[in-house]
Amino acid sequence: MSDVLAKLRLQLETMEWPSVYMYKFIVPNHPEKVDAIKAMFDDSAVIKTNTSKNANFISVSIEVVELDVDSIIEKYTIASQIQGIISL
Repeated sequence: MSDVLAKLRLQLETMEWPSVYMYKFIVPNHPEKVDAIKAMFDDSAVIKTNTSKNANFISVSIEVVELDVDSIIEKYTIASQIQGIISL
């Protein structure tokens, strides 16, 4: 596990679960990359996208009820496999 995810885990463990969690990602403007992010979540997730001013990137915000910290860490780990993704 990366240092970033380990630090995130420590922060999240102070919260009560289940809880609503917001993911934020920035990806190059390629529809397949946005689709890969959306595929990580079920129909209960509220997903919003916004294209950058120059249309080079898309920001993706997802609000979803997560059951525990492990679910969040798992999604960030899966997302890290998408080339060019930035997790915020």
